[in-house]
Amino acid sequence: MGLTYVPVTISNFITHDSFTADFLIDTGATESMVPASELKRIGVEPLGKRIYQLANGRSQEFEIGEARISFWDDSFLTRVIFGPDGSEPILGVIELERAGFMVDPKNQTLTRMQVFPLKAIAELTSR
Repeated sequence: MGLTYVPVTISNFITHDSFTADFLIDTGATESMVPASELKRIGVEPLGKRIYQLANGRSQEFEIGEARISFWDDSFLTRVIFGPDGSEPILGVIELERAGFMVDPKNQTLTRMQVFPLKAIAELTSR
């Protein structure tokens, strides 16, 4: 798929202060990462820490918080990782799927889902 970027706005869901940048779509990342200085500038507070495995196999602890993410005509609350200052913002696969996109690894393309699957939820509620 090569390097693909999408304009993304991260905002504080209380004050509506925001940060907009081109985020790298990273299908190897579960969650989205934003430079910590930008999150703090718009008033997003860390809520805790998590340990993540980096692409090089090392583990590293990062602060996490909650913010509104908006891209491709969709907007929702999500967890964001407080990344190193100066790091490239990353859009993770969880946000892609929540916005209704699937990654086709064979064709290396993004495909918009026509419907959102609820099969697993329906199976759980029918028991």
